[in-house]
Amino acid sequence: MTQDDPKTLVSTDWLAAHLKDPDLRILDASWFLPGSDRDPKAEYAAAHIPGARYFDIDDVSDNRSELPHMVPPVEKFMSRLRAMGVGDGHQVVVYDSQGLFSAARVWWLFKLMGQTDIAVLDGGLPKWQAEGRETEDMPPVIRDRHMTVRRQNQLVKDVTQVSAAAKLQDTEILDARAAIRFRGEAPEPRPGLRAGHIPGSKNVPYTTLLNDDGTMKAPDELRAVFEAAGVDLGKPAITSCGSGVTAAILNLALTVIGKDDHSLYDGSWSEWGQFPTLPVATGEH
Repeated sequence: MTQDDPKTLVSTDWLAAHLKDPDLRILDASWFLPGSDRDPKAEYAAAHIPGARYFDIDDVSDNRSELPHMVPPVEKFMSRLRAMGVGDGHQVVVYDSQGLFSAARVWWLFKLMGQTDIAVLDGGLPKWQAEGRETEDMPPVIRDRHMTVRRQNQLVKDVTQVSAAAKLQDTEILDARAAIRFRGEAPEPRPGLRAGHIPGSKNVPYTTLLNDDGTMKAPDELRAVFEAAGVDLGKPAITSCGSGVTAAILNLALTVIGKDDHSLYDGSWSEWGQFPTLPVATGEH
């Protein structure tokens, strides 16, 4: 049962109860891995939670970077959100169409931009629809509102900082990818990347933090998952994954268990895996 917290996770019951709140803004942040053969924009157009705006993770990003959906400049984030009618004084709820997959990335991005009143819908659109709740196929009427951004630089790390952390071993580097990718036994979905993981990192596949219905496990269960993966929760943490999307699920889980000294490696394996000068480990460790 979700402990409703408008700064981390809210249940479908909570959202249904608040659906008509004038200052609620709902974002559909559905996104799929390359090669998945699904179109999130088309799926949004066909059915979304009433009032939801579509948040395009690939568009609200730094298009000057060759890496996928890197953090956008502050000005671009502000202008895109203003165009969605999202700004100061709004409570935001973000969801995706896989339960809990890409929504956490947008939650983290808002936190990075100094926005605290944002929560992920626990279980996302699948749970909402499984419960027989209403959806619509019309986009909402947008009224723009200014957003004040105070970027929290400590929440994001670049390749130099991650490389230093890996050498010093004073920070836990947590990899959210599937174990088979972490061990280097499966090809990466993006071409041209080496297989394996950042030396010294710990594998916490994001799926191990979720229940079968796509909701997040209870705090004591989350803590147990991290500890079973050998994570020292007393150390600061940096999360990583394929391209910085599912890593944010780990950041969300860490926040839910009351840990706040964690950040996200934005380039993730899309960056680390392409540079031959950076060390790569394979196997369990």
